[in-house]
Amino acid sequence: MSSRILSRNIKLRIYKTIILSVVLYGCETRSLTLKEEKKLRIFENKIARKIFGPRKDEQRDEWRKLHNLELYNLYGIPDIIRTLRLRRLQLARNVARMGNGRRAHKFLVGKSEGTRPRGRSKIRWEDYIIKDLKEVDYESDWMTLAQDRVTWRAYVWRQ
Repeated sequence: MSSRILSRNIKLRIYKTIILSVVLYGCETRSLTLKEEKKLRIFENKIARKIFGPRKDEQRDEWRKLHNLELYNLYGIPDIIRTLRLRRLQLARNVARMGNGRRAHKFLVGKSEGTRPRGRSKIRWEDYIIKDLKEVDYESDWMTLAQDRVTWRAYVWRQ
């Protein structure tokens, strides 16, 4: 990513198509903690700093690292957590439309019996879907919303 041979556009395309896909592989089915989300943001900022490099401060005549806001303005695409939420909501829509008999539906939406083992996440995958939809001001049942494609896309892409 720090190579001067490749242009920034090529590096961004490599990041979006290869690196981001590998990093987010399977994340939409997991319940991420805030610590894990922070690590993903740090990773994305490190990659962006490698791609865009340092900036020369004209007043002090020194090179400096780019701040996160400057990286976001240069980068211009949604951050990694937003991409993760979009993927999670797309999977939720597909799972909701599957029906109760399918294994993926049972696994992701079904209720487990008994108590959770010590140290396990207290928040289920379905709770994250509800939380993601609350951020776009949707408070009702997400399973019924997922049946209507047009309304679902209006809520999901509003994020």
